[in-house]
Amino acid sequence: MMSRNSADAYSLGNMNLTPADAYRFAQGQELTAHNGMKVKLRRPLDFLVVADHAEYLGGYYRFSVGDPLVTGTRAGEQWAQYLEEGDPDKLIAAFTASMQDPDNNYAFPERTRLTIWQDVAQTSDEHNHPGRFTALTGYEWTSMINGNNLHRVVVFKDGADKVGQLPPFSGQDSLDPRDLWKALARYEDVTGGEVMAIPHNGNLSNGMMFPNQMADGKPISKEYAQTRARWEPLYEVTQVKGDGEAHPFLSPNDEFADYENWDWDNTAQTEKKQNWMLQHEYARGALKLGMKFEESLGVNPFKFGMIGSTDGHNSLSTTQEDNFFGRFPESEPQPERTQNSMANNQMWQNWRIVASGYAAVWAEENTRESLFKAMQRREVYATTGSRIALRFFGGWDYEASDISSPNHLDIAYAKGVAMGGDLIKGTSGHPTRFLITAMKDPDGPNLDRIQIVKGWTNRDGKLMEKVYDVAWSGERVPDANTGKLPAVGSTVDVETASYTNTIGAAQLEAFWEDPAFDPDQRAFYYVRVLEIPRPRWTAYDAAYFDLNLPEEVPMVIQDRAYSSPIWYTP
Repeated sequence: MMSRNSADAYSLGNMNLTPADAYRFAQGQELTAHNGMKVKLRRPLDFLVVADHAEYLGGYYRFSVGDPLVTGTRAGEQWAQYLEEGDPDKLIAAFTASMQDPDNNYAFPERTRLTIWQDVAQTSDEHNHPGRFTALTGYEWTSMINGNNLHRVVVFKDGADKVGQLPPFSGQDSLDPRDLWKALARYEDVTGGEVMAIPHNGNLSNGMMFPNQMADGKPISKEYAQTRARWEPLYEVTQVKGDGEAHPFLSPNDEFADYENWDWDNTAQTEKKQNWMLQHEYARGALKLGMKFEESLGVNPFKFGMIGSTDGHNSLSTTQEDNFFGRFPESEPQPERTQNSMANNQMWQNWRIVASGYAAVWAEENTRESLFKAMQRREVYATTGSRIALRFFGGWDYEASDISSPNHLDIAYAKGVAMGGDLIKGTSGHPTRFLITAMKDPDGPNLDRIQIVKGWTNRDGKLMEKVYDVAWSGERVPDANTGKLPAVGSTVDVETASYTNTIGAAQLEAFWEDPAFDPDQRAFYYVRVLEIPRPRWTAYDAAYFDLNLPEEVPMVIQDRAYSSPIWYTP
């Protein structure tokens, strides 16, 4: 989530809502949105990271109010000249340039950066209420090499006393992720604190997010793999700018791989997408590549858990289709929002914007320390906007009766590992066994099915994948020839933007044993849970504002959850 402290958010109209407003909104307080409407979450959140861009952090707002901390810098003097020339568009151009040129001579001096950053960290502390609401301090490192997205959200476990000791590391310092990781190591060495980086929107990186080579063009080394695995335990797999779990080109046999794909070009629209890029952008492709690197290097650089987030730029963290307040001031509810494009940019046609998503964390308590620890061990999952409750465990000694035991969680932890964990070759002689439970969002659609996605390397070293339906609602039977499960059906009435829960299930569970397990083959497994169809936010807009939208605008959606994987290593 971003506030007016981000240069792009401010330039796009978020001139008033602060990080404090974002935290207050997440806790259930009412705000006035940029369109003048009163807005309030139905259900408050448990935690929030406000991660404004590190480049010119807080600068545009402070410049607008004449803060000498900014106006007295070389950047401030340059911006004043732009305004005097009557060309305010150069302000956003200056921010964009800062993401692509680490030699920028107009970066803020360290005193300015540190003072603003300390204010950010202090604001986070003021809204952190252990046990009730956790405010995590963070920022976004905004590297964009040749227009390709390499952004990372940097998240700290610590309070302002540690976080405020060093300024954030920005794209103006370096565009190379290896330099970011060095900066994170320096933070921990200097402060004794803890920090991690979370990549997002690999789908806009044109093959650079999960690459075969480093930023300098050299092949990935063992040191690179070790360092990346150390600092980047998670990947943000779904958010406003597209879903990044799977792609139809990579997974032609997966009928659900076409969910909200943004796959035309890169962030700056400087190069069209090519098919070879996709395996280096989508989570499933990257997880498979990670196993290949592990075989050659001994380390898996892409061993990540999966979360979702909003990447909202308007300080309002809304995700559900019938309660979607956009991601930018221009995309907040109004009759024209589905027809408009932000900054006349085709990629940013507002109807394409995705309502995703949530980061779900299985932590012992709602505190910075406990949440951070759970994120480090990857006991997390992503949803595209619903509050689906998902559990996933793997082991060797589970029994089918364990799933229905009253203390099945105790059994699950005692006999195996949770999502995000590792399995090594067992002694039981059994194939890998899994326990999965999923419960619907109490305020949302019923569930359609639970699937397990398996990726592995075969005996010829080829990367393989298969999607298994392991639990589903109703009396459906998989097709005898294809093995495909029939669709759950739909109760959606697009005209009234309504649906009913007369199909689907409130809860699904499964005990599953891999029927093709090979003890000598590396593999990963993760769970995908699908809801029954519901109206997309565009359908709610069409009904509420009495719009006749073009046929290309999707009106129905099947929201879902993705667990972190469980890996098997011989």
